[in-house]
Amino acid sequence: MPYQWTPEHPNDGPDWQLSLWPYRSLLRKDFVLFMGATAALVALPLISLLGTVIVWALLPFLALMFWGLWTAINISYKRGEVLEELVVDDTTAHLTRHNPKGEKLEWHANRYWVTVHLHPKGGPVENYITLRGGDREVEIGAFLDVSERLALYGDLKRALRGDQAS
Repeated sequence: MPYQWTPEHPNDGPDWQLSLWPYRSLLRKDFVLFMGATAALVALPLISLLGTVIVWALLPFLALMFWGLWTAINISYKRGEVLEELVVDDTTAHLTRHNPKGEKLEWHANRYWVTVHLHPKGGPVENYITLRGGDREVEIGAFLDVSERLALYGDLKRALRGDQAS
């Protein structure tokens, strides 16, 4: 799951932290391997054309394709650099969202009044989760998968109420 509790089980004490981030199917080390394999596969047909004018005609298009793929994947990585941290202590719940461009959004409320809400069909995504407390309602984990949001909802509900059931 692309989220982590600190400590491992939030019911171990009154203070806990939840960190959430988008799932990455292509890790950075795998990105290097993917780009290397792509370059090798693109270069393979060119071997038979070495020494001909056709290589020079195809080379700019293949270089443009390689550059476009590299750029598109890097843009995807930049847009996915989101981190949400929910820190809960005896009295306060504090949510911080770190956006890709460095912008930081913060929300805090009295822990006692914070409630978790699941919107199965009514939100921008299926199983949309919000936290309500104080004068605002904020989303949490909207970038997670549908089933991950559902699991997160149950975990958050138990953690905020201090339920001992796992």
